[in-house]
Amino acid sequence: MSKVQSWGRYPYALQDAHPIAWRDTAAAVWRSVGSAERTTLAFGNGRSYGDSCLASSGHVVHMLPLDRMILADWQNGVLRAEPGMTLEQILDVAIPRGWMLPVTPGTKYATLGGAIANDVHGKNHHVRGTFGRHVRRFSLLRSDGTQFECTPESHPEFFAATIGGLGMTGLITWAEIQLIPIKSSMLDVTSIRFANLDEFFVLSERLDDLHEYSVAWVDCQSRDAALGRGIFMVGDHASDGGLKVGRRKTRTVPFTSPIPVFNRLTLRAFNELYYRRQRADEVRSTVSYDSYFYPLDSLLEWNRIYGRSGFQQYQCVIPAPVARDATRAILDAIARSGTGSILAVLKRCGDIKSPGLLSFPLEGTSLALDFPQREESNRKLFDRLDAIVRESGGRLYPAKDAHMSGEDFRAAYPQWEQVEALRDPALLSRFWERTTRV
Repeated sequence: MSKVQSWGRYPYALQDAHPIAWRDTAAAVWRSVGSAERTTLAFGNGRSYGDSCLASSGHVVHMLPLDRMILADWQNGVLRAEPGMTLEQILDVAIPRGWMLPVTPGTKYATLGGAIANDVHGKNHHVRGTFGRHVRRFSLLRSDGTQFECTPESHPEFFAATIGGLGMTGLITWAEIQLIPIKSSMLDVTSIRFANLDEFFVLSERLDDLHEYSVAWVDCQSRDAALGRGIFMVGDHASDGGLKVGRRKTRTVPFTSPIPVFNRLTLRAFNELYYRRQRADEVRSTVSYDSYFYPLDSLLEWNRIYGRSGFQQYQCVIPAPVARDATRAILDAIARSGTGSILAVLKRCGDIKSPGLLSFPLEGTSLALDFPQREESNRKLFDRLDAIVRESGGRLYPAKDAHMSGEDFRAAYPQWEQVEALRDPALLSRFWERTTRV
């Protein structure tokens, strides 16, 4: 048995991991853990940031060993695999055959099961929606030993509650997804430097519909006339360049820093340098999918730079009608706080509906930043940000959250009660416990 924890290391709550090595032993392992601990939770590769991946009991069933491909139809791009298979492993076999994940988050180290449970989204939400839209079917195991296949037509209530359902409905033992065809593993990318938040919205409105992928890095320390300045990046799969699997050199942060590496001064300096590193206002390039989608994956254990106390990610989405004003208020509050992130991600989400009941994106603008864990300063800042998000009709992302109040969660995700009605009584996360217990 090993110990695991969430990626943000906050809250600090080591979990005892009980591995499931074979699908036909899943029920027995679950039963063994359940008889001793009453409740547990499926745990993949630990890429969720907050407490949605932490079991209330402190004991999880570790799904990562279930990482086998079951079948693949390479003519039509359909893949069936076990839930512990990582997105990297899927890409390794799919790309040389001319297929790509239809939706990918910012790390390839997430698992297939985790991508479904969190209904992840990516830089092309405006084109393809969330990951859940491309899930064809999956098998769901319940604590009473029953197991059944879920599709939009068969057990549709469990299909909808499991996609984005944070692991509450059962254990996924395999899943089948639809891939998208590509001609090259390279992407044609255009990077455009913008001077403030207004320019971001102008670029987004003009370019999003013309490209598969769209995202922006924003300087969270900029203020006044430069508030929200950054670099806007749009991309499309190249028409040539080969179907090579990306293999960048990786480095590992060797130890956990006793204090966060970034403070008010170093953060301001980094953001200034990052903004200025692109000398031309517009740069066109052709890059590998690995460097475009997964820039942080080249630095293994990068969460260590935030120190022993860990970090929290604050990711919100603001409805389109009020997105400009609310995003400006959020960025202004962050800049005035003197804290923030070296990688602040700003993007517009589309209006494509997810099949999942608790899917995070809605039509509007999403902003995500990391904050070193400093209890008092984070609490004060998050209170201000939460008020802005609440008043705008927005919401926070449960997969990244470690502080959201139960009242805010229940108001932003009213369909939580449908998930609760289908929740397996032997599954309970720390997140679900703190946000749904009235």
